[in-house]
Amino acid sequence: MQTVQAALWVVILLVVLAILFDFMNGFHDAANSIATVVSTGVLKPGQAVLFAAFFNVIAIFVFHLSVAATVGKGIVQPGVVDVHVVFGALLGAITWNFITWYYGIPSSSSHALIGGIVGAVLAKAGAGALVSAGILKTVAFIFVSPLLGFLLGSMMMVIVAW
Repeated sequence: MQTVQAALWVVILLVVLAILFDFMNGFHDAANSIATVVSTGVLKPGQAVLFAAFFNVIAIFVFHLSVAATVGKGIVQPGVVDVHVVFGALLGAITWNFITWYYGIPSSSSHALIGGIVGAVLAKAGAGALVSAGILKTVAFIFVSPLLGFLLGSMMMVIVAW
């Protein structure tokens, strides 16, 4: 009976941590994505939130579950992940999100979670349990996405200026 009660508390704590991470993800990443349009006066805060919410829902139909598949199977060997790794990953990501939010440093909650997973797996099983192709893909897009945003934004500015 004690084992069942302990397991229940572990599950409850995991769910609470996951909800806390999800909450932090929402106010952290959503704020980063709508801050510019609100501060420049392009959209009112309510409009910007609706805009962000709409595209967050639509994104699943455009990008499917590719990112979730990479995080779920492409970063670490699935057999290594257990309750301890999930706790470590969530606590690391929540801590990093809080630090970057407090100091106003723009960062990605998704990358924080991936970093938390990698760190927890390194501590548990070592570097052999990591999937280097998935990690390299993630690191590459940390650099590619801002450059792509810069190029597309520049092209849009030139088009609008013409």
